[in-house]
Amino acid sequence: MSLRIAINGYGRIGRCLLRALYESPWREGIEVAAINEPADLDSIAYLTRFDSTHGRFPGRVERAGQCLRIDDAVIPVSHAAAPGDVRWRELGVDLLVECSGRYSYRRELEQFLAAGCPRLLLSHPGHSAADVDRTAVVGINHESLNGADRLVSAASCTTNAIVPVLTLLDEAFAVEHVSMTTLHSAMNDQPLIDGYHHADLRRTRSAMQSMIPVSTGLARGVERLMPALAGRVQAKAIRVPVLNVSAIDLTVTLGRDATAAEINAHMATAADGDFAGLLAFTNEPHASVDFNHHPHSAIVDGSQTRVAGKRQANLLVWFDNEWGFVNRMIELAAFWQSRW
Repeated sequence: MSLRIAINGYGRIGRCLLRALYESPWREGIEVAAINEPADLDSIAYLTRFDSTHGRFPGRVERAGQCLRIDDAVIPVSHAAAPGDVRWRELGVDLLVECSGRYSYRRELEQFLAAGCPRLLLSHPGHSAADVDRTAVVGINHESLNGADRLVSAASCTTNAIVPVLTLLDEAFAVEHVSMTTLHSAMNDQPLIDGYHHADLRRTRSAMQSMIPVSTGLARGVERLMPALAGRVQAKAIRVPVLNVSAIDLTVTLGRDATAAEINAHMATAADGDFAGLLAFTNEPHASVDFNHHPHSAIVDGSQTRVAGKRQANLLVWFDNEWGFVNRMIELAAFWQSRW
């Protein structure tokens, strides 16, 4: 049976989610039944057709009255500003994918349920663990999803990238402490030139001229998925002037001796085995642009693995913060449906 989803918030993640559906085998099993986005429909159609990061849409896209036509599919588009202003029940939606990033408290999310959405999948973390029924990451804990869950978070792109790597390191070498710095591509909460744009004064500076430290909830995200590491994870983030593809500089203290070769061998084996499709491994001399439109959650760059003093390991983990993440969201939605 086809899964009918709606997309609330048709920005970077919302548009990539729709596009990923049309570029993957899931297209036959998942139907986009509705889109809600405050922007005007002509702009929505245009930015679906043309994307500066991922190129032209691989199909026909046009406006059809108050709908978006993609090939033979006609998708109703609404422009509501509040969760309860769309009659989701009348659209026959099975699942709403919340991609606006505006709602993270349970009291806000429940407004979608009250308006007729049976279930919500968030493209961002809940404000706290208690604000959602479950935080799920494919390959880590997605099998814990069940039919009683109604509010589920897919965590974040950075959490999806780093938790598989940390899980593998912990299983093989016993992780004791974690310190990581995310080098994240620029985002739309930053201005192109300096301006009165954000309460965080650093984010008032030009995204294209500086590397800019920003706050991050990655440590909390890791601890939600790996509670045994609670109190032993630290994280920083720096926005860098590229459009897409990010990296995590990961340093871990291990519970037993290890070499770079052992760590790389363990990652390469997992990439070809249990974590195939989620984790990739490379020893080639890459730059970030090489991973644009890459569907994996993370790519471990074995050429950059280092070990100091036998137990302090440093790894470089690449990830397409848009494309890898939306592919996991699609897989998560499909698996969740199997538990209804």
